[in-house]
Amino acid sequence: MALADTIFLLSSFIASSPLAVARLSKEGVVQECNHSLRELVKFTVPGTGWSFLDIVSQENKKDVTSLIAKLSLGGAPDKKPLEITLQSEEAVTASLYLSRIDNDTSEIIAQLIDTTEQKNLEQRFAHSQKMQAVGQLAGGVAHDFNNLLTAMIGFCDLLLMRHPAGDQSFADIMQVKQNANRAANLVRQLLAFSRRQTLQPKMLDITDVLAELSNLIRRLIGENIELKVIHGRDLGHVKADQGQLEQVFINLAVNARDAMHNGGRLTVQTSHITVDHANPISRDLVPPVEDEAIVDGDYVLVEMIDNGTGIPRDLMQKIFEPFFSTKEVGSGTGLGLATVYGIIKQTGGYIYVSSKEGSGTTFRLFFKRYQPEEIKPVSEVETVERPATDDLTGKGTVLLVEDETPVRTFAARALRNKGYTVLEADCGETAIEVMEAQGNEVDVIITDVIMPGINGPTMIETIAPKFPRVKVIFISGYAEDIFVKSYGSEREFNFLPKPFTLKQLASKVKEVIQK
Repeated sequence: MALADTIFLLSSFIASSPLAVARLSKEGVVQECNHSLRELVKFTVPGTGWSFLDIVSQENKKDVTSLIAKLSLGGAPDKKPLEITLQSEEAVTASLYLSRIDNDTSEIIAQLIDTTEQKNLEQRFAHSQKMQAVGQLAGGVAHDFNNLLTAMIGFCDLLLMRHPAGDQSFADIMQVKQNANRAANLVRQLLAFSRRQTLQPKMLDITDVLAELSNLIRRLIGENIELKVIHGRDLGHVKADQGQLEQVFINLAVNARDAMHNGGRLTVQTSHITVDHANPISRDLVPPVEDEAIVDGDYVLVEMIDNGTGIPRDLMQKIFEPFFSTKEVGSGTGLGLATVYGIIKQTGGYIYVSSKEGSGTTFRLFFKRYQPEEIKPVSEVETVERPATDDLTGKGTVLLVEDETPVRTFAARALRNKGYTVLEADCGETAIEVMEAQGNEVDVIITDVIMPGINGPTMIETIAPKFPRVKVIFISGYAEDIFVKSYGSEREFNFLPKPFTLKQLASKVKEVIQK
């Protein structure tokens, strides 16, 4: 076949190919390229006469140069493609295939397959797995710490009963208890990240929440930062734990403050937004982990916008990781955004972030929107009965089932001090034996959820048919919803999260017995 015919066929192939294709000289100069290649590099390139290396990133130039030289000297092409990054307006990765045309010109055909989305998905999947693994670790560590903290706080309460204010030991005991409470707050952050903290969701008006919180946020961010709150209309309601929701806003406000060293503006804006195929999420928004896309529907959107230093692109996915921080050592735990992420996800919402270095950062929080007619009247809402007075003494028999000896010892002493008869068991099997011997005397069973052997819910299922009137209080360092699905939300039970104080324990027992 004549050279002119060969070139014509090649030109036809290049022009019609859906792949990004270029015909190169043996020196790597582009003789011809198609529209797909120009679309891939996202900027205008001349038709011919430019070096193919001009669109290759600096770190890949050496490898591409070596491969072109190898083919020019008659070497066989590599069977596997070369993974490269292109110099373009956007971050683009591609698989590069180079092959030599067997003719007098020794020209080379370069074919590029866009793998940007595939690489992003691989990174997100790996990131998702890492976040899940760290979350499981954090949840397990937090559970063990909650047992230790329950005992520490509890024994401090017992000591305070013998060393009241004015005693020389009172201040020392209070120091121990306050530091234990600080540790408990850190554990709650770990549980929030791992989505295992106990939430008490209720219908909230975001406008009211932000209005109450705005004065606190103003004090936190300082006088050199202007706070601007813009309330949207017809927002509807969201279902969330108010304390955890406030923690989200505070954490984001503090982060914004730290990004505006010389002052600036923090804007908090709310609106009602509908997400569907006609109104998709903007592509410039980055999620913490793209393990799932936002579900179509109506949302209450809260935007927190600052004009601070911004977040470098390479750190965008890392900022939600626990213990990752760009702050100086000692100035933060690195759990702020990890906690925000955990709370938002456990609430059933979504969080996205967009940022530009030197221009600021925007966090967008999406909460499922509820219409007024979906909210139960106050008379229908379940309310938790509380003791009418501060008198926490009572009468009755309590079976305390707890495998952690310090926690069991503290709880048993605390309840005996309040007037209760306490039977103890260190596992589910022992508890069943106690119930078979003295079950008719037991008014309330207090049981840990996770124990060696038979766990708490399984033990209760075994006991319940023979003793249907006995009341149950579950205690756990994990969230209530960790076991409620398997135990059954329609069953009557009570829950007391660890760590708890002597007062909280006695109050819960009296509340349950009086029901």
